[in-house]
Amino acid sequence: MSTVQAPRRTPKAPGLGRGRPDSERAPRSFWFDPRFAIGVGLVIVSVLGVVGVVTAADSSVLVYAARSALVPGDRVTASDLDARSVRLGSLGAQYLRDGDVPQEGFVVTRPVSAGELVPSSAVGEVAGAVGASVVVGVNGELARSISEGSIVDLWNAKETDNNLFGPPSVLVDSATVVRVIAKDGVIVDRTVQSVELLVPRTKIAAVLEAIANADALSLVPTSIPAKG
Repeated sequence: MSTVQAPRRTPKAPGLGRGRPDSERAPRSFWFDPRFAIGVGLVIVSVLGVVGVVTAADSSVLVYAARSALVPGDRVTASDLDARSVRLGSLGAQYLRDGDVPQEGFVVTRPVSAGELVPSSAVGEVAGAVGASVVVGVNGELARSISEGSIVDLWNAKETDNNLFGPPSVLVDSATVVRVIAKDGVIVDRTVQSVELLVPRTKIAAVLEAIANADALSLVPTSIPAKG
C-alpha cells in the first residue's frame, strides 16, 4: 500500500501579495470648494457686523430733549422732557442726562428750542431762580425778530407835560421774551402789544412803576438771528 504525500507549500517571499506600505502610497489631492470659502466669509462678516452694532449700542447714552420750547424761568421736571438714546462720545457730559433731574426739577436759565437736547448749562437749581415774569404793554409794532425766547432790552420814556415824553432810556437790559400775547376780541387796541417778559427780580419794582405811570415802553432786540 502506497503512501500519498501532501504537496509542500512554498513560502511566499516577503512583501508579495500585500498592499504597498502607507509611506509608499501616492498622496491624496487637496479638495477646495469656493462655495465653502464664500460661506465662511459671510459668517465672519455677519459676526463682525453684530459686534459693531453691540459696540455702538453700548456707547449710546440717554439724554433729555425739550418736548416743547423752554424759556428762562420755566420750571421743568423729567416728565416735561423726552429721553433719547444718542451717541455723544466725550460731549455727553455737556447735556442733561437721564437721572440728572432732581424730583423738584430745574429752572431754565436760557432758551431751548423744541426737540433740542438740553445743555447742562441751560438749567439751574430751583432755589437759585432770580427772575420773574411780567406782562408789559409795548407801544407800536414789534420787530420781526422778536418772538418766544428772544433776548431784548426794555426801554421806557416818561410822560411830560402836554402829552409829550422825555428821552427814552434802558429800563431792563437782556430781558427774555416768554411769549407774545395774541390780540383777541373784536375791539382791541392795535397800538399796544402785550408781551410777557422774564426780568430780574431786582428790576420788578422799576418795571411795575413804569407800567403804573403809563410810561412809553418799547422792546429792542439785542441780536438778530442768522436764520429767519
